[in-house]
Amino acid sequence: MQNDTSRVATGGKAVYGACLGILMLDARFPRIPGDMGNATTWPFPVLYKVVSGATPERVVLQGAAGLLDTFLEAAAELVHIGADGITTNCGFLSLYQADLARHCRVPVATSSLMQVPFVQALLPPGKRVGVLTVSARTLTPAHLAAANVPLDTPVEGTDGGREFTRVLMGNIERLDGALAEQDILDAGDRLLKKAPDVGAIVLECTNMVPYARALRRRLDLPVFDIYNFVSWFHAALSPRDFGPPGSAPGAHATIP
Repeated sequence: MQNDTSRVATGGKAVYGACLGILMLDARFPRIPGDMGNATTWPFPVLYKVVSGATPERVVLQGAAGLLDTFLEAAAELVHIGADGITTNCGFLSLYQADLARHCRVPVATSSLMQVPFVQALLPPGKRVGVLTVSARTLTPAHLAAANVPLDTPVEGTDGGREFTRVLMGNIERLDGALAEQDILDAGDRLLKKAPDVGAIVLECTNMVPYARALRRRLDLPVFDIYNFVSWFHAALSPRDFGPPGSAPGAHATIP
């Protein structure tokens, strides 16, 4: 009797079926559906690792000073468990893109800002990408350069709003979603007022995803965020299987 090789399994991981690892900030503010830290956001399973000591204040307002080794260790742990790719839940971690990619030896997408050059290529002549961020005052040229974002890219923040930045940077455990949405809409209005040539928006902050649809309606511009970026990234880590030629239509699976 011949062995059926299609039934032979191979190992090498501790966890299977979740190929994407997410490095999470050490935070306690609400993570509503659409937020990276809400597991119901994703149509596929993910692996989470909270990076101890990486508070929003320390990462966003203090440039993640002194946290590189902690992030490298956390990323390596996710890869050891079974992640084939790594992302993070804060766009300000673009500063660690090169270090994480070098250390992990798997594809790494630290920041939604990495989409800016690609989105720019989609736009017609005379239009450029604008960025919305949780903290315009601390999003430095170094953050932009690390993500290959042109330094003259127009940026607007929710820093002066009533709810969004206050809750995230203060790590407050209560969020008024209506006020947070208004902060983001107001920031979008300000961005277009100072840069009317903006033809698409990239959301730096991963926590802005739940409000992307409202922003799209408000500005009537394409909005790119971490959700569509990571979904694209995941599709490369686990491509759809359309079956062998001639197989029944609609039959498909993904790589575990």
